[in-house]
Amino acid sequence: MNAATHDATASRQSDSRIATLLRMSLLDCAIIGAGPAGLTAATYLRRYHRSVLVFDGGESRARWIPRTHNCPGYPNGISGVDLLQRLREQAQAHDARFEPVRVDCVRPHAQGFRIEAGERHWLARTVLLATGINDLVPEMEDVEGAIASAAIRLCAICDAYEATDGDIGVLAPLQRGLEHAIFLRSYSSSVSLIPLSAAEAAEADQALRERASENQVRITLPCAGLSASDGSCEVRHDDGSSSRFDTIYPVLGALPESSLAADLGAQLSDKGEINVDAHNQTTVKNVYAAGDVVSELNQIAVAMGHAAIAATAIHRSLPQQPR
Repeated sequence: MNAATHDATASRQSDSRIATLLRMSLLDCAIIGAGPAGLTAATYLRRYHRSVLVFDGGESRARWIPRTHNCPGYPNGISGVDLLQRLREQAQAHDARFEPVRVDCVRPHAQGFRIEAGERHWLARTVLLATGINDLVPEMEDVEGAIASAAIRLCAICDAYEATDGDIGVLAPLQRGLEHAIFLRSYSSSVSLIPLSAAEAAEADQALRERASENQVRITLPCAGLSASDGSCEVRHDDGSSSRFDTIYPVLGALPESSLAADLGAQLSDKGEINVDAHNQTTVKNVYAAGDVVSELNQIAVAMGHAAIAATAIHRSLPQQPR
């Protein structure tokens, strides 16, 4: 066995021993979710010399971002995948450990909480839920490619600046979509509201149409199909005509990943987001939440702020450990 092989084998054995110890020991915090909130919290807690394990189901919403120019510290922008990798590397530089599993449930335990994934389990004094949300996207071929090319955009707060003066469409239920379209009028003189169906279009009463007209938002024929090519979107209508837009914002809602919190008895908002206090603690003691699963302002900077607040509160809640 050469030196390189010996070192690699020793490293794997060491990692295996650490993983076993983590399963057998009581963690200071189990972080569920490896998006910007979970990864930031991992760095904070490790720098507080706390034992943490990050459960990464591989589904962070940030991976959809082709390039964000809204994240502080990246003047030339950064892709969601690259940002996640950097945040992960930063946490790993402080010896944060990861489990590539989706957590099935979190149960109260005499020592805190039992985190279960398949046949495996871990124990932790505290839990931080950074499970995020799942965007509802339109049914179309290669929607991920459309998002990557910015033909479909999911967050006007994040990237409407990049759509400035383009032909923008808003695909949404009419009332919610009109509010979104009016917001986008600050970025373009050409903003159209696209009804989801003929039935939806029929519900556009005179008051809604007048408000759209006052704000110079055009209401198109309803959408019968959607496709993307060459970095733009085509909307097909029932009468055989079509409309092309530089980008479309589908405002179809999102589903918070809050079932773990609900199963623990934590209070949720009417929209299913997790309610937290000023320290990002849920209504269940020692269970915290951060990021999109908490706030309607779904921004990376907000998620990181939540994580810093929650991690610091978690650290202060745990027994001191003088060196």
